[in-house]
Amino acid sequence: MPKPLRMSRRTWVAAWAVLCAAGIVATAALDASSAPDPRPEDPVGAECAEYIADVETQLAEAGKEGMDDGVPALTRRRAGAEDCGDELRDQLNGDR
Repeated sequence: MPKPLRMSRRTWVAAWAVLCAAGIVATAALDASSAPDPRPEDPVGAECAEYIADVETQLAEAGKEGMDDGVPALTRRRAGAEDCGDELRDQLNGDR
């Protein structure tokens, strides 16, 4: 049976320090390179702008009636309507 390799405490500490330094350098490099590109501002279509205004009106009316602590239920318009989910989400999150 082969003898197990014995490493001194100093060798373990040095190896640990090298791995930590490599991890910090790798993290810094990844953080610097992963900055997301800014999302271009797409103009909101007329149908989406109308829908967003309607949703904001409904939310304002619910707030006036004291129902601002609940979850609003929004219904979709007609089946062929433009998908305005991203634009609505951006508006409600305050991104625009």
